[in-house]
Amino acid sequence: MNWKEIYANKIVTAEEAVSHIAAGDHIFPMHAAGEPKHIIYKLLERSDLKNLTIHQGLNVGDAPYALPEYKDWITVDSIFIGKNNRKAIQDGRGEFTPLHFYALPRAIRQGSIPCDVAMIQCTPPDVDGYVNTGISCDQTRLVCEKSRVSIAQVNHNVPHVCGDTLIHISEIDYFVEFDEDLYTIPSIKSTDPIAEKIGYNISTLINDGDTLQMGQGNVPNAILKCLSDKKNLGIHTEVFSDNLIPLIEAGIVNGAKKTINNRKIISTFIQGSKELYNYVDYNNMICLKPVDYTNDISIIAQNDNMIAINSAIEVDLMGQVVADSIGSKTFSGVGGQLDFLRGALLSNNGKPVIALPSTAKGGTVSRIVAMLKPGTPVTTTRQDVYYVVTEYGVANLFGRNIRERANLLIGISHPDFREQLKIDFDKYLKESGVENGMGL
Repeated sequence: MNWKEIYANKIVTAEEAVSHIAAGDHIFPMHAAGEPKHIIYKLLERSDLKNLTIHQGLNVGDAPYALPEYKDWITVDSIFIGKNNRKAIQDGRGEFTPLHFYALPRAIRQGSIPCDVAMIQCTPPDVDGYVNTGISCDQTRLVCEKSRVSIAQVNHNVPHVCGDTLIHISEIDYFVEFDEDLYTIPSIKSTDPIAEKIGYNISTLINDGDTLQMGQGNVPNAILKCLSDKKNLGIHTEVFSDNLIPLIEAGIVNGAKKTINNRKIISTFIQGSKELYNYVDYNNMICLKPVDYTNDISIIAQNDNMIAINSAIEVDLMGQVVADSIGSKTFSGVGGQLDFLRGALLSNNGKPVIALPSTAKGGTVSRIVAMLKPGTPVTTTRQDVYYVVTEYGVANLFGRNIRERANLLIGISHPDFREQLKIDFDKYLKESGVENGMGL
């Protein structure tokens, strides 16, 4: 048979596709905005199944399986919690797996995380019988290879994205043809004054020809607004989103000075608006790679002048960074923070950056703290922290001792909390026996 006949024989309804899922199966939906809604909702009609586990990276979709009515037969297990599965995990109806994003493919390959069923979304086949996996590359091909059952929702709204995004129809078990809108994240049109100050402070660390990694949110959006005077910037990142498009169209981001993947924007997944998905469709500049390539420290480090910008929930005066929890309560995940910070540190002239507002809860709580609360997991160790940036300035902690770090971080904390931070940290040092006070 030719590929068209093979494909025709594999087309089934969503009901038939999910009938091949068995009790106890571990299911991998496509990552982030690529999650196939139609197939997922059909799975939820199979209440005869028991003990299913749905594994996720970042969840940006509806996550209906995380609702309380499914708790008796579906467990959500995530390495990066989103807003719609957070309550399930915090309430004990789901599980959180601490794992670097780059390591997820390895965990799947060696069986540490089982993969029985792949649920992906793709374009219709091309003239050679290949489907394109669109906005989610990360571990998509791998879960199709490792699973017992692979199901692909063929959706004309999936863009054709360049890179390692092709899978031949012979490698997938079942195809469900169903068009629906992809999950979207609205683009950020404006930023708050604090984010704008942080963005400006970070922009002073960025030079012509640098290669950038950053995520989504107010601060990354504010940074990009401050780069109109830069030239020949490159991108090697985890997620590609709307905020980069104006800089590409202005020629500021062109990748001309990148030492690897010259003139290519390297990312592992895409999420944003419909306009973004139209923009990346057949766009040769955008190149998706598996996450164990994009987030590989040795690959990141090959980019000279690598600037890695990551966020934090709080930072203590020794430089320990908390980015995935609030106290002992898990909030998000580690993602690729350490991957990119360490890659940037190893890069020739690289700069690892942690960015955060100085306060939370309307200015009533300092996000720079003397010490972390007991039980708080550390996302990034103090040895890995280089630059910390707030709206009050930039602290370069690299090679600094504890006394110097504390003084530098107090200097970029909110003025209302500086005196108390000095008192609290001096007390901490006396009680810990590190030194009989440091004269802060």
